[in-house]
This record gives sequence, structure tokens and C-alpha cells, in this order.
Amino acid sequence: MSAHTMQLTAPRRPVLPVVAGFALVAFAAALPLLNLQIPGILPTPTYMPGSLALLSLCMVFAALALSYNMLLGTAGMLSFGHALSFGGGAYLLGIALAQFDLPLVPAVLLALIGGLVIALVTGSVANRVSGIPFAMVTLAFAQAGSVLVRRNAQVTGGEEGLSLATAQVPDWLVGVVNTRNLYWVILAILVFVYLVALWVDRSRLGHLARASRENPERVKVLGLSPYAAKLTIFVIAAVLASLAGVGYMLLQSGTVPRAVSADLTITVLVMVVLGGVGYRWGAIAGGFIYTILDQRLTVLAKADVIQGLPDVLRIPLSEPLFLLGTLFILVVMFLPGGIAGTLDTAWNTRTRKSRP
Repeated sequence: MSAHTMQLTAPRRPVLPVVAGFALVAFAAALPLLNLQIPGILPTPTYMPGSLALLSLCMVFAALALSYNMLLGTAGMLSFGHALSFGGGAYLLGIALAQFDLPLVPAVLLALIGGLVIALVTGSVANRVSGIPFAMVTLAFAQAGSVLVRRNAQVTGGEEGLSLATAQVPDWLVGVVNTRNLYWVILAILVFVYLVALWVDRSRLGHLARASRENPERVKVLGLSPYAAKLTIFVIAAVLASLAGVGYMLLQSGTVPRAVSADLTITVLVMVVLGGVGYRWGAIAGGFIYTILDQRLTVLAKADVIQGLPDVLRIPLSEPLFLLGTLFILVVMFLPGGIAGTLDTAWNTRTRKSRP
């Protein structure tokens, strides 16, 4: 078969998702310049710091959910310690700025290298096992990291957390007046994380990781190494989570011990399940929806409408975690594939019915 024939018969990737992706990124980049209002979701118009800070936080957790989806959706690794990489990126950036007086760019690189080293150490041990034992090992590492952060107050700030050393950060990234610049930086982080996740999913590494997830014994028979594939995915996902942690540190001007805890990992797991395990855009949607609900339900709980209800309704509806838990239960029961999985199934069903 000639090269020309092979080129004609090669499958073409759909153009619409690419165009839609570029359009969505362009729209997101233009939001700080627009006067859009979404009552009940955004606290202020989109050009004001309040909404930009909320949207930036959504993008931080969307990037973190994307990195976790790489673990769970691509390689089938249920980790309870992924927040160790996220918090590690945040804390290492803060320590590099405060303790070593490094400029921002070298400090970011040091934080990412530190996240890489932590991932290599923890991943090389955790990936010796799989399934529930893997989850328990990652949980143990997360707990150890949380203890180290809380007990070393001179370096990490202990229970009070670590503040950002703004003297080492460029002025255009410091202060409420520069929230727009922070928004664009975090948008760039999210786009970068998505492109890496896309590359991994379509690469030989991604195919090998999925094969190892489904049937590791067959992969071994073929002379390939499931351990090496899963460890590589683990490290890449951890470095991306560290990058999200860097964005979080810059946005919040500090970090707290919860950033390395298993509790945050479980929250990210909920985001991924809510959006749809294995779907990149589902992880982004889950990160946005959960973060907005988490932030806005606190305001809703204090509303006069809720406070005026009988105690049997007012007490549970005043707790955002109760509402989020109820939402998660409903999604698991009625949308087992998450938002993205359900929409994808509905679209495929409609496409099959429309074919002759």
C-alpha cells in the first residue's frame, strides 16, 4: 500500500472538539475584560476581583482533578495521597521564596523538582502493590506528609499555614488589584495540564497504562512492564498536581496543612466522579461545579429563606457538606458515569439510532 493510500485511509480526528476547545479557552481568557453577571453563581461581574478569584480557584482544582483523573481514569490507580503532591508544590514554593530568597521562576522550578522527587519516592513504593493496598500505602504517605507539615512550624508555619513571601514575587502578581493577572496565569496552568493529559492519553504510554489497568498479566507476557508504565503516570500526575499547588499558593497568598491531607484527595476524587472518571473535560467540569457549590452554598446557608425554615429542614440545609454529600449520592445513583459519561452515552445512543 502506498503512502498516499495510507494517508487517505488513516482515520481523521474530529475537528469540532479542537475548534470548540480553542473557542472556550479564548472566551475564558477574555472573561476578565467582560462585564458578565451570573446571579447565584458568581458574586460579582466577571471583570471584578471577587468573581476572578472564584474562577481562578475553580481552575486550580480543575487542574488538580485532571491530574487525578490521569491516575484513576487512565491507569486505574485509586490514590488517597494525591494531595501530597499538590500541597508539596505549594509548600515548596513558599519555602523556596521565604527561606532561600529565590526569585519566582527558580522557586517554581525548585517546587516542581521537589514534587518530582517526592513522587518518585512514594510512587516507587506504592506501585509495588495494587488495588486497596496501593490506596492504603498512598494514604500512609499522605498522613506522614501531614504530620511533617504540622510539626515543623519553623519552616511550614504549622497549623497556621505558610504565607507567601510577596517580596520575591513580581508586583504584577501581588494584591487584589492584580487578580486579573493571576487569573490568566492559572488559566495557562490549566491549559498546560490539559495538553499534557491529552498527550499522555493518546501516547503509547497511555495505551500501555490502560492495558496494565485491564490485564497486567497479559502486558507482562508481551514483555512490557506494567510497573514502569504506572510509575511514569504516577510521576507525571504528581508533577502536574504540584504545578496546580504552585497556582494555589500564588492565588491564596499562602497555604494550610489541609493542602497535603487525605481529606483534600477525597474531595478531588468526588470532583472526578462527579464529572466522569476517564473524561478529561469531565474532570474540569467536576472541579468547577464542586468548587462553585462549595463556595456559594456557604452563602446560601446564611440566606433568610433557609434560616426561616423549620429546624428539621434548616439545620441540614445550613450545612454545605450535607448538600454536597446529597448531590454526590444522587450522581452515583442516577448518573453512574458522571456528567461527562452520561452525556457521552446519550450522544452515542442518539448517533447509533440516527444511522441507517
